[in-house]
Amino acid sequence: MEPARQADLTRQRILEAGYAEILRHGFQAASVASILVDTGLTKGALYHHFPSKKDLGLAVVEEVIRGYLNTVMFLPLRMAERPLAGLLALLDSKLAITEEALRFGCPLNNLMQEMSPVDEDFRAALNGVLCEWQDAIRDTLLRAQGAGEVRTDVDCHAAALFIVSAWEGCTGIAKNMQSIKTFSACMSQLRAYVVSLTPP
Repeated sequence: MEPARQADLTRQRILEAGYAEILRHGFQAASVASILVDTGLTKGALYHHFPSKKDLGLAVVEEVIRGYLNTVMFLPLRMAERPLAGLLALLDSKLAITEEALRFGCPLNNLMQEMSPVDEDFRAALNGVLCEWQDAIRDTLLRAQGAGEVRTDVDCHAAALFIVSAWEGCTGIAKNMQSIKTFSACMSQLRAYVVSLTPP
């Protein structure tokens, strides 16, 4: 295997292990030693790609979390030929929650709660992902509004902010209650809100 390709694979292994460690324990309690055990790498190999634990954490936000949301949410919304139907289909796909998500919650939300008050670089990176999510939903609602699928009196920016906030709230409450039923009930109400934006 070419050295550059090997280096890319090594970096990706570290990112994935770092993400898993942060998801389980939070960033501040995340253990570099555990990441090394999970990857089988040396400390020197890790710090070659990420000079500090913080650099790794920020890369997890920008590449793993943002990358995942871009694949499963942002791109599908932007590519949907029928924007409102695309948003409702996305909500329908999220009415059920996996056991891992129920146990550990949303990694974006977890890091926002943990790191935004204590580290400006983390706050800015997390805010960037959050704003991209809100923008994707706002643009979807605006396209739907232009197609006559959303009422003309709806403030699409405010509605997108509410949708993202409620979505994260549903995940956070379900995590605390450890209740799939709670998550489904909450997300069903969010879906009903989106439907209520349509003309009579």
